[in-house]
Amino acid sequence: MNEITSSFTATVEPWLLSHGIRILAIAAASLVLYKVSRTLISKAINITVVSDRHVSEVAERKRKDTLTKILALTVRIVIVVLGTLMILQEFGVAITTLLAGAGIVGIAVGFGGQYLVRDLISGFFLILENQYRIGDVVSFDGTSGLVEDISLRITTLRDLDGTVHHIPHGQIGKVSNLSKYYARVNLNIGISYQAELEHVIKVINNVGKDLAEDPHWKEDITSPPQFLRVDDFADSSVIVKILGETRPLKQWDVTGELRKRLKIAFDREGIEIPFPQRVVHQAP
Repeated sequence: MNEITSSFTATVEPWLLSHGIRILAIAAASLVLYKVSRTLISKAINITVVSDRHVSEVAERKRKDTLTKILALTVRIVIVVLGTLMILQEFGVAITTLLAGAGIVGIAVGFGGQYLVRDLISGFFLILENQYRIGDVVSFDGTSGLVEDISLRITTLRDLDGTVHHIPHGQIGKVSNLSKYYARVNLNIGISYQAELEHVIKVINNVGKDLAEDPHWKEDITSPPQFLRVDDFADSSVIVKILGETRPLKQWDVTGELRKRLKIAFDREGIEIPFPQRVVHQAP
């Protein structure tokens, strides 16, 4: 028994003093890096990512938190994988064989996972560049809606009908943000050729000014809707363009209220909003 114990001690003790200590050191270092990685990445993002003065603190914090979560998850996966491989090497496992096998599997999986990788890379740069945020109204190649959620792989939109669209980032070719920084009232309206244009301009400007001064609407309007130009001579009407600026997401509400007030004002002032008419001559 003493010989067995002595043989075991002579074999294991040197291994523990060399490989065992290295395994403990690798595990401890990996654990420390795993724990502090999120904090270090968060501080790095706060230093390197330039804040946008047009964006609220809450929206900016959401953006930075999303970047931190994505980068921290990636770094932690790398730490776990590298730590595991180093520990296996200390146990005598040939990690070169494992890596070669993983490479073959990676090639096979790569053909099916290339779209996933494309989605992840596109999503990372989308968030980094702050193209849009949760709460924005956007349009992706004809699909429009309110951004309800953004992950690294997909963006979730809800349109006015309540339909939810899940769009992979790799499929997004063009992003149109309808609510970034500010929005505009951009309204074309037709008036009769018989109407006095200067009178029409005065009525439009007064309606826009009154709307901007209304206590219920003034917080949403940054520049009163005003006459901009005669935009076109149509078949039955003169088209005039009205332009103003609003807070993000408020342009539709303000435009709807402006239409209502313009209709009331035009009726009061005797300004006709014409409709297409056709004259039919009957042969005798």
